[in-house]
Amino acid sequence: MEKAKVYFTDFRCKVGTNNLMKLQKLCKKAGIETIDFEGKFVAIKMHFGELGCLASIRPQYVKAVADLVKELGGKPFLTDCNTLYPGSRKHALEHLDCANLNGYNTITTGCQIIIGDGLRGTDEVEIPVKNGEYVQNAKIGRAIMDADVFISLAHFKGHEMTGFGGAVKNIGMGCGSRAGKMEQHSSGKPAVNAKKCKGCRRCASECGSDAITYEDNIAHIHEDLCKGCGRCIGACAFDAIHTVQWDASEKLDYKMAEYAQAVCQGRPCFHINLVMDISPNCDCHGENDAPVLPNIGMFASFDPVALDQACVDACLQATPLPNSQLSDNLAKPDWECHHDHFLDVHPDINWEATLRHAEKIGLGVREYELITVK
Repeated sequence: MEKAKVYFTDFRCKVGTNNLMKLQKLCKKAGIETIDFEGKFVAIKMHFGELGCLASIRPQYVKAVADLVKELGGKPFLTDCNTLYPGSRKHALEHLDCANLNGYNTITTGCQIIIGDGLRGTDEVEIPVKNGEYVQNAKIGRAIMDADVFISLAHFKGHEMTGFGGAVKNIGMGCGSRAGKMEQHSSGKPAVNAKKCKGCRRCASECGSDAITYEDNIAHIHEDLCKGCGRCIGACAFDAIHTVQWDASEKLDYKMAEYAQAVCQGRPCFHINLVMDISPNCDCHGENDAPVLPNIGMFASFDPVALDQACVDACLQATPLPNSQLSDNLAKPDWECHHDHFLDVHPDINWEATLRHAEKIGLGVREYELITVK
């Protein structure tokens, strides 16, 4: 199997240059100019960060990518899909407010923001997954699939459920609608919190299985009729419907890789990871703990699997930072060192499962040639 090419540049800057220029140069060296952008809608998929999280990608980097796309004739927009959990991004109005408060808007990024799965997280299309083993049809935000070209711009960091978060997670989990996120996270059926239910009946109107009835003005989901699509979760404005059974991490990893396959298959894609502010957990948290590793650099590739593998390898070679979750764990007298920074942050999570399955289904390859751009 032929190695993929992954391009890398560090954050060192000589006088007269800056990291925004280096990011654009990196993308050009990695071949972004070979994509036909002329007159095309270009989805730049990123994570806007939960309110309180200060580790998400700086908007100046985002603008550098958007400006490059426009220079090449494309029509870029930033996008992400609504979250499954209650927070500051569970519907489009809050999501857009969150993006603005975290610094992402037309002035700072040079392009518009479109929430991929619409107002309530229910605007989705079902995409058959090539070589899928766990997912037959992925539920992807409609605006993301309407784009002609797809670019993943990911903040590479640790993650409490998948070990690390990079391109594959940004694409697979991030592009799933609320129902798509439920399918990845859970094999079970949703349930109703009776104390939060307002009896509005919107969930019943969204249910395609006639599985929701009302008793004493409280919604009741009949498990024998429910197909577990999760549309009721997106429909509820009061966080009264929730997931009961969360899948083990490896099964989540497999589904996430298959969702990424659905997003990428059949159209031009390009992937960028910024390995900086490497917090131990996802940017979905309303906080960011101290970084566990030093800032390493920027990576780009046409192959999201090789890209993530290269970023993992670079992190594993880095020296842990003091006063971090990683250094605290390693300092414990009874700690069993895994000689793997991601395992030493989250010892119960097998991060390799995502990349192994992604390679198996043909999303990309793990073997790569690393090309340094000065």
